[in-house]
Amino acid sequence: MMSGQDTRLVSVEALVERAKARDLPAFEQLVRLHKDKIYNYVSRMLRDPTEAEDIAQETFIRAFQSLPHFRGVSSFQTWLYRIAGNLAIDTARRRKRRARQSVSLDEPVSAQAGEMVRDVPDPRRGPEGVAETSELQQEVLRAIAELSPKLRPVIVLYDLQGLSYQDIAETLKCPLGTVKSRLFNARAQLKQKLESRLLVADMFRA
Repeated sequence: MMSGQDTRLVSVEALVERAKARDLPAFEQLVRLHKDKIYNYVSRMLRDPTEAEDIAQETFIRAFQSLPHFRGVSSFQTWLYRIAGNLAIDTARRRKRRARQSVSLDEPVSAQAGEMVRDVPDPRRGPEGVAETSELQQEVLRAIAELSPKLRPVIVLYDLQGLSYQDIAETLKCPLGTVKSRLFNARAQLKQKLESRLLVADMFRA
């Protein structure tokens, strides 16, 4: 007997096959199953609800147009994240919000780093502090939005969307080691940004 998760996976696969045959109700069900995750991902990448909604819609439009070419090598969700991520990065680049980071983004992570704990770092109070106040959450999201196009998707997909290293590697089409390296660098830069923000905020409160 299949578990609930296995049943859902089979159901998604069946819907995909029907949608590939231009079964619109099947595709509509796929949209309902995935639209919130895709919107949340893009919204955290860009911090613009209007743009996030437009890109989420464009993601599903492109997915529907490209379904005949979807071979199922990765999961349908991973494929959607890849489309949405590319659209979000293109949008961010058009904004020219930030110059490319000068540091190397793909240096190998040392063996001592191991499996990193899934959390967004708060330099002042630890991971628990991030959830304590809405103000600090917004500071974290603002800082994430300022990360480079290479670093931002990794930390959003891992720390905020809950994807595994392997799923992220498939989504971004890069080696597993690169995913870990970029996550390490993203967290280091995020920590530095938050330290600066919180230091200035404390000065104004004094």
